[in-house]
Formats: sequence, C-alpha cells, structure tokens
Amino acid sequence: MTRTNTLRAILIGGLIAGALDITYACVFSYLRSGRKPIVVLQSVASGALGRNAYEGGYKTAALGLAFHFFIALSAAAVYVLASRVLRVMITQAIICGLLYGATVYFVMNCIVLRLSAIHTTTWPWAYPRSVFVSGLLIHMLGIGLPIALIARKYSK
Repeated sequence: MTRTNTLRAILIGGLIAGALDITYACVFSYLRSGRKPIVVLQSVASGALGRNAYEGGYKTAALGLAFHFFIALSAAAVYVLASRVLRVMITQAIICGLLYGATVYFVMNCIVLRLSAIHTTTWPWAYPRSVFVSGLLIHMLGIGLPIALIARKYSK
C-alpha cells in the first residue's frame, strides 16, 4: 500500500464511518428520547468538557463533531496501519471489520468513557437491550465494516 493509498484509506474510511455513526446517533437519540442533534454533539464534547458542554450552544456542538470525526479517523488509522502488517485484515476484510467494529464499541464504552470527563460507571451490557444491541451493530456495520472494506480497496 503506497503512502497516498494509506492516507486515502484512512481519510475515506474515517469519514464514512464517522458520518454513518453520527447519523445513527442523532436519529436513534431523537427517536428514543426526542433529543436534538445539537445535544448529541454536545454529549460528545462532554467527554472532554464535562457537563459544561451542554451550556456552550453551537460552539460545543461543533467541537463535539470535530472530536467525533477525530475518533473515527483514529479508528480508521489504527485499522489501516495494522492491516499493513496483519494481511488477514485485508484478505478477510468482512469478518475482521465486523470484529474490529465490536472492539471499537467495547473500547469506547469500557475504557474511553470511563476515563473521560463523563466518568461513566455503567458497563455497556447493563444498558437497555435496544441501546446495547443497536450500539454494537452500528459499530460493527457502520464503523468496522466500512473501514475494513475501504482499507481492502486501497490496499491493491
């Protein structure tokens, strides 16, 4: 994989995964509890700013969106760079992408959220079943799989 293809895979994979994930989060949150997208984006920013993020209006929502895409691009970078060493991630992109998405879900919910300014103490398997299952599925199908397929496309 050339340097240009590596960067393209990270950028395209991260942007697609980020767009799918934030779209899911906004739609699911609205349907489940009537929360508007600005609140969803502020909740992402609250990982760094704590509860003050909800008082920042569109500025903290924009910061949340930037954080969200930074995380998605980081997830894509990890997969793409690892796939350069572990070729199975390219040859078995569908299986590896689904497993990677599940791994991202558990890392975010079991490590990142606990260390963030939110300091969540709830394990993801204690979430309501619809929240747990849909969150896991969007990470598998909307994050891991697109990143893996894009990595495979640009590895040739």
